[in-house]
Amino acid sequence: MPSSRVLPASALPAVALAVALAASPAQAQAPERAGPPAGLRDDGGDRLTIGFGLGAAPDYEGSNDYRLQPGGILQGRVSGIEFQMRGLNLYTDVIADRPGAKTRLVLGPVAQLRLDRNGDVDDPRVAALGTRKAAVELGLTAGISRRGVLIPPASLNFDVTLLRDVAGAHRSHVITPALSLNSPVSQRGFARLGVSADIVGKGFARYYYGVAPGMPLPAYTPTGGGLKSVGGSLLYTHDLSGEPRKGWGLFMLTNYKRLQGDFARSPLVGTAGSKSQLFAVAGLSYSL
Repeated sequence: MPSSRVLPASALPAVALAVALAASPAQAQAPERAGPPAGLRDDGGDRLTIGFGLGAAPDYEGSNDYRLQPGGILQGRVSGIEFQMRGLNLYTDVIADRPGAKTRLVLGPVAQLRLDRNGDVDDPRVAALGTRKAAVELGLTAGISRRGVLIPPASLNFDVTLLRDVAGAHRSHVITPALSLNSPVSQRGFARLGVSADIVGKGFARYYYGVAPGMPLPAYTPTGGGLKSVGGSLLYTHDLSGEPRKGWGLFMLTNYKRLQGDFARSPLVGTAGSKSQLFAVAGLSYSL
């Protein structure tokens, strides 16, 4: 869900890359926000950011096996249209807000490829359940951001993303509301604290968390969809160049989520995995 005007430029690749790494191709995560420096006027011009790094993430959503994985991002703004491409996710914001405005709106289409359990899984019991088709999820994100919360440079952001599978995989929807507080913590440092939730349909629940009879894990059929997980994240970025919206930067991100209800009770989680999911990433970014 891109609220693309609330973080410093050094955080642009940091945020998006953090999500690309923390969310393995098998796990599409709610994207972090990105944008220009808090408290610095955005001139509305074109820009581009790239980033690379390394992170650790669960084998699948609900697994207790972790693996290292590389990742990268490409994002920016062209002719007033913001875009963020992180791994297999593309988010856009087609609303050109007035530079310097305290209240900003976000609205745009989203496309995502979900590869959860689409490849190798370390746990042999889960691997025996077979792979899952790739889900192509299309939808929309909308949000609002307000500057001047607590301190003048800080911003409070709320947005919601709605996606639906159109490729015949889980044939269901994913709704992700998110709230974040963003603020500089030093001349070159920036922090973001966020909370979010995932609400999914019945098809999603049964496709990814159901277990058919006769498998190595106990048979299980989720009763329906609903609240899949809640979580929080803490992002810190550090500008190395000293020039806003240009040059090199570093980032670190931790993201924790906890599976809920039928999802936490699934044998893929309760027997073979864990309802607590932790992601940690770090990397190097460049803005131009």
